[in-house]
Amino acid sequence: MDNRFEVAVSAGTMRSDSSAAVRFPHRWTPGGVTVEADFTGAHLLHLAAAGCVLNDIYREAESLGIDVSGVRVTAAGGFDTTTWQSTGIDYSVEVSSDASADKLAHLLEVVDQVAEIPQAIRAGASVRRASSC
Repeated sequence: MDNRFEVAVSAGTMRSDSSAAVRFPHRWTPGGVTVEADFTGAHLLHLAAAGCVLNDIYREAESLGIDVSGVRVTAAGGFDTTTWQSTGIDYSVEVSSDASADKLAHLLEVVDQVAEIPQAIRAGASVRRASSC
């Protein structure tokens, strides 16, 4: 059985107005970031990927000289609920900016290559319990 687990993170002019959204401070935006996600392990994995992409959009935009007024990243993926093996994560990005479509496409390509959490997930990692109480 495969279920979908979706999350959204947004900042700037694209912050969520939902009363269910959680708000966090953010180093690149004065109004902070909003997070829309259920608190399950599956959602948190997808939130890590989406949050990293959002952060890296601001970081890379600054280095490329692109002004960004807002970002929304949605990440979703499935899990086989009998084994809890991920069936993959897909993310989509909306960017509010006066930059040209070509510049924004380049920005998103750079981010897809450098975003640390998506890279780590793509590469795989072992997870071990380090200690017990």
